[in-house]
Amino acid sequence: MKFLVTGSAGFIGFHVASRLLQDGHEVLGIDNFSEYYDVTLKERRNDILSNHANFRVERVSVDDMAAFGAAWEAFRPDIVIHLAAQAGVRYSIDHPESYVQANLIGTFNVLELARRTQPRHLLAASTSSVYGANTNMPFEEGQKVATPLTFYAATKAATELMGHSYAHLFGVPTTFFRFFTVYGAWSRPDMAPLKFASAIDAGRPLDVYNRGEMVRDFTYVEDLAEAVVRLADAVPGKESIEGDSLSPVAPWRVVNIGQGTPVRLMDFIAEIERAMRKPAILELLPMQPGDVPATEASPDLLRRLTGYAPSTPVSVGVPAFVRWYKEHYAA
Repeated sequence: MKFLVTGSAGFIGFHVASRLLQDGHEVLGIDNFSEYYDVTLKERRNDILSNHANFRVERVSVDDMAAFGAAWEAFRPDIVIHLAAQAGVRYSIDHPESYVQANLIGTFNVLELARRTQPRHLLAASTSSVYGANTNMPFEEGQKVATPLTFYAATKAATELMGHSYAHLFGVPTTFFRFFTVYGAWSRPDMAPLKFASAIDAGRPLDVYNRGEMVRDFTYVEDLAEAVVRLADAVPGKESIEGDSLSPVAPWRVVNIGQGTPVRLMDFIAEIERAMRKPAILELLPMQPGDVPATEASPDLLRRLTGYAPSTPVSVGVPAFVRWYKEHYAA
């Protein structure tokens, strides 16, 4: 089957494309190799993907409709997995304009191209950040997401609504998935786990917000990739299941991808310390704007749709992440 994966040189896109290639699918990667963080890391991921005969990449931006559209039309994908986005919760506070371009305009272009070519299934990344000020946990897909705390979260919630309107108007089966605190090998340098490992390795203080009083539903990236690939087969139609988020007026649903077993931030840091075999120097700081003290996913809908939910504990995932870190970064 032919899959188009946007953001293929990114952290999650790389893992999803790798998983698809393992199954023998043909994958077209779309990535603009932006300089939001070290492009060398993106090139290394892309080099690994390019070792597969069934993979090729087009170096274009999803917000460049002419170039992106030409690549899409030439490939004619069966399934589209849209992961390209401007990421980063805190970055959106000072650079909101980049989120408009990449997240809103880029997703609009994806929807327009899907309308024209009618793939079997369009899947697109959202985020647990859309739950915003909600405090009723575990977060379930049916909860309202009208209180985003960052512009990043607002753009992601907007793309879900944009996708629903296109699914209703043009009938493209569409699934949005909400990621919960993803970590693992090949992660971005602006993400907390890599910041923590780097600080511990160098003997630098590491910033711990809300003085460590935070809880996150950490999701190992290989579990997430498995969930995304399985959701590709769970095409929204007219039949709903128990607890479904399927729209009553469109072939559209939203699905959490999380483990449902939240972990204290200090316990996560302790796992990194054990794997690094070095103690952390903690700089306890107040809560940052736009942050939340806790997240917890309900994975029930994902499990009902696919028979699968993330299950790798941090006691297994963190050592695997640290092994990768030492191979690529540690002195």
